[in-house]
Amino acid sequence: MSVKTQSFAASNVGRVRKSNQDSGYAGYNFFFVADGMGGHAGGDIASAIIAQGVASADREYEDTDQAQASVIEALLAANEKLATTVVEHPELKGMGTTFSGIVFTGDLVTVTHIGDSRVYMVSEGKVSQVTTDHTFVQRLVETGRITAEEALTHPRRSVLMRVLGDVEISPEVDTETFKAAAGDRWMLCSDGLCGVVPDAIINNVLLNKSVDAEEAAALLVYEALEHGAPDNVTVVVVDVLSAATQSEYVTQPTFVGSAENEVVITNRRGSRLVEIFNPRIIRDLLVRQPNEEVFAVETEEFLERLMKETKSKVRWRRIRGLTIIISLIVLAGFVANAAYNYTQTRFFIAEDNGYVVIYQGIRESFGPLVFSREYERTELLVDSLNTYQQQLVERSISGDSLIDIKNKLATLLEVGK
Repeated sequence: MSVKTQSFAASNVGRVRKSNQDSGYAGYNFFFVADGMGGHAGGDIASAIIAQGVASADREYEDTDQAQASVIEALLAANEKLATTVVEHPELKGMGTTFSGIVFTGDLVTVTHIGDSRVYMVSEGKVSQVTTDHTFVQRLVETGRITAEEALTHPRRSVLMRVLGDVEISPEVDTETFKAAAGDRWMLCSDGLCGVVPDAIINNVLLNKSVDAEEAAALLVYEALEHGAPDNVTVVVVDVLSAATQSEYVTQPTFVGSAENEVVITNRRGSRLVEIFNPRIIRDLLVRQPNEEVFAVETEEFLERLMKETKSKVRWRRIRGLTIIISLIVLAGFVANAAYNYTQTRFFIAEDNGYVVIYQGIRESFGPLVFSREYERTELLVDSLNTYQQQLVERSISGDSLIDIKNKLATLLEVGK
């Protein structure tokens, strides 16, 4: 069955970072996201070069083998351009980028992936993550050294094992092909979404068939901003329709993020400056960005160091949790003791077995907890009081102090004579 697509791409710098290191693309048959790394201008340059280079693979293909080979070829060519750029501009050394893309060939979808950006497929009411993060913490999870929950807060969760860039001469790219059907939805995103917004919220948006691709992408970016958006966030949503579906939608290939404008590297006054979003100069070069992703070579020694960091983090989290619980218990005890001591400064008169009795504390109780005790039992019978006084005693007569309650008792004794 032949299908067609409707798509939308959205990107936002977030609430913390100074520049957008993400790039996204929604085209005719090809859709992808790239999340740059390397800090300062490096991440911007890397994702933009890859995006603008790989977009050349957006065309129709006879079969998935041809589509896959073309995308891989474009990725390697763009990756070589990154390496050449670093040779010419050493100040960009260490820059790199993730890449996660899908290309449609008839009713088949070929996924191409490297790094920790993600691809999700929505089919038959179920949301599935079809890519695996190429991170050290994911490696630790796969080998059973840490849990998926521990990976979410691991201090080295931003360390990537595989990326495009001068850090990888021959990058290993994952590929897989899936069947596409009308009614399916695909979503590609940087970790500014999936690393910030809970899965349940992402799934609710993706499963909502009442919103189209544009609204779904906008809602997902909005949710990232609502959750603090500590990183750039880029989302591409692709809806799969039957080829016979009538629609006014017209495909317009679109770049978002760093790839939206031209990358320019120039010499000025004898020094090299990197410019992106021409003619704006990359600024804030000395500003340290939060949770900067880095690339590291996988070794057993590095994995063991990550394990120690995880165990240390878990241990200190338990200690902090226990300390908080103990502190709360002590505080609750202090408050309860202060409240009880206050109640013991109060007195009231009430009836017990027909006699007027003075109680210390307050008459109110909380479940099995009683905040009063008998202070003095008088010889005054309640029946010896007039009707009004009897009603007062039955309801209890409160006093602000022992002297106050003694005075009120004296009045009752006068009446009871």
